[in-house]
Amino acid sequence: MKTTHILLLCILGAALLSAVKCSNGPDNCCFKFYPRKYPSLKLIKSYRLTDRRCPMPAVIFFTKLSSSICMDPSASSTKILMKILDRRSF
Repeated sequence: MKTTHILLLCILGAALLSAVKCSNGPDNCCFKFYPRKYPSLKLIKSYRLTDRRCPMPAVIFFTKLSSSICMDPSASSTKILMKILDRRSF
């Protein structure tokens, strides 16, 4: 009887572990865009494009205040910010 219990516990543990390992979706997605004009360039530290598996494409800007802002990648202001940050990193 003890062998059966140990076997069932091993199977249950393996099933739980595989369920945790299989969650390989995107880490950060945006579901709405920042409604106001973009913040000051002095506050923005970096940016990253969202994963292609996210429901909508976006650019996530990371601020020096440890927050993030989602913006529309097709907006001209977003493209300008991205170009400035790219030049700043070189």
